Amino acid sequence: MSNPNYKGRALLPLSVIEAARAGDAEAVEEVLRYYESYINKLCTRTLYDKYGYPHVCVDEYMKHLLEIKLIYAIVAVD
Repeated sequence: MSNPNYKGRALLPLSVIEAARAGDAEAVEEVLRYYESYINKLCTRTLYDKYGYPHVCVDEYMKHLLEIKLIYAIVAVD
């Protein structure tokens, strides 16, 4: 049986998710690493300098907020 994947990317193992829900810091870090590219995509902004040239960058403040929300969703008591 092959490893489950979504769009060519291996899914996060259920054991990691369960460990993160239990409060394991390493498992939470692994979940954050798994979703890092998606969070970066959500936080990408185009900023313009004083000459009107566009610069694409990641909004670090928004990224931090999304990571906090993800952590809270993982460990929050139902």
